[in-house]
Amino acid sequence: MSNVEIANGNELVAEAAIAAGCRFYAGYPITPSSEIPEHLSKRMPEVGGVFMQFEDEIASVIAAIGASYAGYKSMTATSGPGLSLKQEGIGLACMMELPIVIVDVMRGGPSTGLPTRVSQADYMQARWGTHGDHMIIAIAPSTLIETYTETIRAFNLAEKYRTPVILLTDAVLAHLHGRVEIPDISNFEIIERTQPSVPPEEYYPYDVERFGMIPPLPNKDNWRKYKFHMTGLNKDKTGFPTVDSKKVEEDEERMINKIMNNIKDIESFEYYRVDDADVLVIAYGTNATAARVAIDEARSKGIKVGMFRPITVWPFPEAQVFDLSKKFKKIIVSEINLGQMLYEVQRASKGNSEIFTVLQAAGVPIRPQQILEKIEEVSK
Repeated sequence: MSNVEIANGNELVAEAAIAAGCRFYAGYPITPSSEIPEHLSKRMPEVGGVFMQFEDEIASVIAAIGASYAGYKSMTATSGPGLSLKQEGIGLACMMELPIVIVDVMRGGPSTGLPTRVSQADYMQARWGTHGDHMIIAIAPSTLIETYTETIRAFNLAEKYRTPVILLTDAVLAHLHGRVEIPDISNFEIIERTQPSVPPEEYYPYDVERFGMIPPLPNKDNWRKYKFHMTGLNKDKTGFPTVDSKKVEEDEERMINKIMNNIKDIESFEYYRVDDADVLVIAYGTNATAARVAIDEARSKGIKVGMFRPITVWPFPEAQVFDLSKKFKKIIVSEINLGQMLYEVQRASKGNSEIFTVLQAAGVPIRPQQILEKIEEVSK
């Protein structure tokens, strides 16, 4: 791509993945994510990467995990019901602690739902779709340029914390065409895997005592040199299964703490016109763009309202929402579903604020006017 492109969100995700160093894509086409594999089927061979279309979503995510095990930065993309099918694979990547990026272009559901329409209905699925105790990182860009920058950040976080990262976009952002100035990739930090500093015979993939909370993982150049074992079973430092209750407990807690103890590095959010505001809107993804328009219109009418926008939606920005709840007596939660992030806002605000909603699951975006009307209603 040149520095200025007319592109849609799916194409920008694909280009950002290449810029971040992704060289293996495995997927099964499903609307509204299909332009991602379409674009990568052309671009991957050009950069020396591998593109593979599989028979379904389950095979796709497992192939991406296999490529990550072999040291490649890897990605898969899907939509709504496809994310459901990938959940066991995502759980496997969590347990094996293998970096992969899963792009989910959200659409309406449940089941086949609304294949070509917008939704934010996978918010909770991203966090709680798998079984077992583990954390997940999920990121929700709001604009075309953020689909590019946040995709790169998703790869960086995946590599840094040896974990799957889910990028949540939606049908509007995926198919929105616009003029985008692509940042110079040299301005980005591209995080690569930390390599073992010990002889191969001394390397174990989960050797916390020797390497710390996040042990190094061989890349594609060192993978054959450092032969090691991984499994979906609870493991000890060697990667072989264990049912030792003490080791299992410690391992489970470490996998959670490697995320939660680094939340300051992982979290990202935006405050918009909140300093003098009396009412707060909380929105994310493309719906935050509608909220921003509504807030500007409300401000032009003399209503003091601002917005808090989580960009890292998981882990949920609990501390920020709690602090805001102490300032704002009235909070409006807006999302393109019937109330999912709403539960987190209610939990984090601990009853400090009166919560109002602008929710919709009709397959069409929430209009700024709908949010403005709620702002005017609660501001009286």
